[in-house]
Amino acid sequence: MSSSAAATSTIDRPPLSLLGSEPWRAAREYLSLRLTQTRPDAVGDGHPVIIYPGLGTDGNAVAPLRRHCERLGYTALDWGMGFNTGPRGDLEEWTRELAEHTLHLLQPYRQRATLIGWSLGGLYARELAKLLKSRVRQVITIGTPFNTSADPTHVGWLFKFLSGNPPVLDETARARLRRPPPVPTTSIYSRSDGIVAWQACVHARRSPRVQDIEIDGSHIGMGWNPAVLAVVEDRLAQRPGKWRRYIDPLPDGADV
Repeated sequence: MSSSAAATSTIDRPPLSLLGSEPWRAAREYLSLRLTQTRPDAVGDGHPVIIYPGLGTDGNAVAPLRRHCERLGYTALDWGMGFNTGPRGDLEEWTRELAEHTLHLLQPYRQRATLIGWSLGGLYARELAKLLKSRVRQVITIGTPFNTSADPTHVGWLFKFLSGNPPVLDETARARLRRPPPVPTTSIYSRSDGIVAWQACVHARRSPRVQDIEIDGSHIGMGWNPAVLAVVEDRLAQRPGKWRRYIDPLPDGADV
């Protein structure tokens, strides 16, 4: 199933009906994972994987994803900054400080890292890959709204409460966020996301190194959604310089 990004200035927030059903849909996805999950073979090459949590969460929220990466045979790392309250102060300075912190995390490892970010954490992963491209293997974002000129989410109030700043960026910053990193980049999104508008999670232009992959699920439950874990497993298995597009083996999946 293919789709193209809508005009970034006309994206609406998800319907309130989807927002209201987020908790029980996320719980259903977690139950589905517990009922169907089998221990995968540890076939990974051990390269480091850093996972960035969403707004208002910490490493506990993405622990199922981190454990999944570990079981596959990769070195899964928490981002090491605790509770994600959003960038504070000058955005560029804050991003540079996060880049230095990320380099510190990667210091013990010779292999390039995969950066995975859920929601707001995906924006961190994309921007860090632009600054640290020689140390980054690929980027995977999960429900991350990078392609918009306005706030396409239902959590702008939370961002302002936690960071002290409104979720407003000038057009120069928005354009930078829309530009993909210079490494293979996968964006996982859901049309039934009740918090982030799915249209903001797809790239406006096609690229050999960029792929948008649609799954069916909630926003809250993406960190343990079996379909998301399957995509992550496939992407982590890509060898450096051997990037290939993901082909969903399930008939109801989508390859964009």
